Formats: sequence, structure tokens, C-alpha cells
Amino acid sequence: MDLVLVQAGEALAGLLAFWSLIHVPDDAVPTVFSHFYRVLRPGGPLLLGFHVGDESRLKTQGYGGHPMNVYVHRRQPDQVTTWLHDAGFTVEAHMLLDLDESAPGAILFAHRQP
Repeated sequence: MDLVLVQAGEALAGLLAFWSLIHVPDDAVPTVFSHFYRVLRPGGPLLLGFHVGDESRLKTQGYGGHPMNVYVHRRQPDQVTTWLHDAGFTVEAHMLLDLDESAPGAILFAHRQP
């Protein structure tokens, strides 16, 4: 996951998190979203991309066959929308990607409520 440390609150004009939360367990996602809220300016946009599904699986092989041990979490857009709302975001739009593929995705566009 990409990590940007921001000391002062409300410092970022916008935030992009494309597939950077797929390794964060469900119980930690609300905390991550609360930090997103803290660092974004009021009205600041958030563009979030993630795998769609209902399961978590252990990935033991990376690109090129390299060994690894990391969980990949898939989530339903409604659950992610609820977590965002609970953290103080308004979801403006969402798009589902490649629903017929083995790894469908979703993109949510939200903004921080003032």
C-alpha cells in the first residue's frame, strides 16, 4: 500500500487509492478511511479502486512466479460505500469493471463532507 505521511489535517486537495487497500483487512479499513478524512480538505475528492467479491485469499505467488504470502481482500461496493459514509464521505458515483473476469473491480468517487 502506498503511504503518504501528512502531519497537519486537511492538507491534501485530493486522494487517489487504486487497489492500495486490497491487502488491508476489513476490520482495519474504517481506520484507514478515517485517516483519509483527516488529511483531506473539506470537499476534497477521493477516487478509490478495489477488487469486487466476498472473499479473502492468501496469495503465495507474485508476478513472475516470485514467492509471497499476502492476503488479497475482495469487497462489495455497498460495504465500501457504508465504510466511506461512516468516515464522513459522500459517494458521488461508482463504476463496476470487468464483471465477467476472474478479478472484477470497482471504482468509487467520493468527497469529504465539510
